[in-house]
Amino acid sequence: MILEFLDFYREGAGKKINYVVFDSKFTTLENLGHINAEGIKFITIQRKSKNLNEKVQQIPPAQWHTVRVEKSNHKSRTVSYSESTTTNQRYGQGQLRQTFIKGNSIKPATILTNDFNISAGDLIRKYAKRWLIETEISEQIHFFHLNRNSSGIVIKVDFDLTMTILAHNLYRLLASELPGYSHNRAQTLFDTFIDNYGDITVGKKEITVKMNRKRALPLLRESLPQIRGSYAWLGGKRMVFTANTHT
Repeated sequence: MILEFLDFYREGAGKKINYVVFDSKFTTLENLGHINAEGIKFITIQRKSKNLNEKVQQIPPAQWHTVRVEKSNHKSRTVSYSESTTTNQRYGQGQLRQTFIKGNSIKPATILTNDFNISAGDLIRKYAKRWLIETEISEQIHFFHLNRNSSGIVIKVDFDLTMTILAHNLYRLLASELPGYSHNRAQTLFDTFIDNYGDITVGKKEITVKMNRKRALPLLRESLPQIRGSYAWLGGKRMVFTANTHT
């Protein structure tokens, strides 16, 4: 699949990709050899197996080092790694760099790459970003229903995708304004702050939004004054947020 992607990119964009990061399921060792022969740097992960786990367990403690990598909640954790090089007839000429990884909450894994210039820490962080991207994609599929486009017409699909990205970014902007919630996913933000009822009164100069009482409402109201002001797309009216007198 990775070779088809590279061909598709070359034909569509007319450019050559110099670096790819992908999951082991996308290709084989033979194809990694082809990628290497084209001068393309790659980072992938070896498929997990019982033999791999045993190999990791046999590495002496003195050969293990530690590095901190970011998690999906913008926090970080420490993982241990050990490195070596290997050759394989299926891969062809040249060596493969192996980076073995283990941690308290992750199963042993092996990163494979033909990039011998990048540091081990940067290598692990670079591949970890793929996991973060997968988390974002999963959120867009399950919360924003990215895979449930309402029409097969191309222009409609493009519109749905644009609205999905816009909604995702708006949730991220909202999270950045809420202390303690900057790392939360859109689903959590929706359940905690957005999923509520209230009354809206449209006046000549302002629009008043009276939200029903909710445990997280005080924090939301403390953050909302930062975005008060007049809006051209609302006819120059101001937005005023307050709590409802009834529940």
